[in-house]
Amino acid sequence: MIAEIFAFFSRSINSPDIRKKIVITGLILAAYRFIGHIPAAGLDRSSLQALFAGSALLSLLDVFSGGTLANFSIMALGLAPYINASIIMQLFTFAIPRFEELSKEGEYGQEKINQYTRFLTIPLSLFQGFGIYVLLNNQNIIPSLTPFGVMALAITMMAGTMLAIWLGELITEYGVGNGISFLIFAGIIARMPVVIGRSAATVQSENVMSIMVFLIVAIVIIGLIVFVNEGTRQIPIRHARARGRVQEGSSASYLPLRVNQAGVIPIIFAVSLVLMPSLVGQFLAGVGNPKVANIAVRITELFNPQSVVYNVFYFFLVFGFTYFYTAIVFNPEKIAENLQKGGSFIPGIRPGSQTVSYLSFVLSRITMIGALFLGLIAILPSLMSGIIGVSNLVIGGTGILIVVSVVLELTRDIEAQLVMRKYEGILR
Repeated sequence: MIAEIFAFFSRSINSPDIRKKIVITGLILAAYRFIGHIPAAGLDRSSLQALFAGSALLSLLDVFSGGTLANFSIMALGLAPYINASIIMQLFTFAIPRFEELSKEGEYGQEKINQYTRFLTIPLSLFQGFGIYVLLNNQNIIPSLTPFGVMALAITMMAGTMLAIWLGELITEYGVGNGISFLIFAGIIARMPVVIGRSAATVQSENVMSIMVFLIVAIVIIGLIVFVNEGTRQIPIRHARARGRVQEGSSASYLPLRVNQAGVIPIIFAVSLVLMPSLVGQFLAGVGNPKVANIAVRITELFNPQSVVYNVFYFFLVFGFTYFYTAIVFNPEKIAENLQKGGSFIPGIRPGSQTVSYLSFVLSRITMIGALFLGLIAILPSLMSGIIGVSNLVIGGTGILIVVSVVLELTRDIEAQLVMRKYEGILR
């Protein structure tokens, strides 16, 4: 296994095209991490870090911003506004005919949807920047600013988010893998030493055995994530060979349907939404109306990352987004149409509507397994952290899911480019 890993990296480095993409990705990532540590002015950073260290919710937010939120850098919002805008735009493709038409127009339509997503990110980032200011101002972390100062701070946060989006798109175009997912992955990896250190500092000697059990379960979870992400259902496909108008038998191949067709996107979407109730609750907790403040405090308590309500809500978000995103990335009608045009068919299934129904049925069943698995893995470490009494481990499930999924996607991307390079060499 280790020899195969080294051989894979050796082939990647020896390929000039892939080596160039890896170098570009590394340089963009270094720039992202450097800019992410440029602080915004006007706050007490020691109090801010103490606040984040004592709040599981804020610690989770900080992990997904790559540490930029605890430092309150100019990229404090990270990619959260863009993710929220992407969710809204994908909902629009189902609800608004104009966007549905765009989604079916191939590369041009996707580019227009991406453009609208970036436009929508601007007001969302301004609103979230203002919300972060109000939240920190209520905690006396940042002093009260003039309206012009608040506007300048919100614009700075928005500019940081747009810069992060641009860097992510550069990785997608010139580097390896999906740039947005890769930046989130890099932020989680960068914060893991800090999280592990905090967790180790809170461990008591009598909890060592519990920690060992947790580590063993974590290794098993990583293995299961790899197993499920790589799992596929092979649908047999027959291709009729024809000479003129006469068919001469058929050849066989397979249509692979992945168990986790949506990849890491459902987790990222779910995290961006599951934190909303707590943030809104903390935002409203400082208002002057006692009834509203009491309701806000109750919402914050219900959606604490260790609460049952939070974990149930998180599970169903992951479950729902898995189905939602699978419906976007895999279209049974288009697959059936392409098979019919190419003279291919599924043995025992009539081309056309019956093929669509069959593919939808199979995809629904395997997506059920993938959605249940992702939802359970997402909340399992939170439940275990409550059992062993180490609250900082609350990020484990989500972090592991994203890290493992992105690593697998990067590996598949590099492997595909290696195979393409091999065929290009044969053609030459």
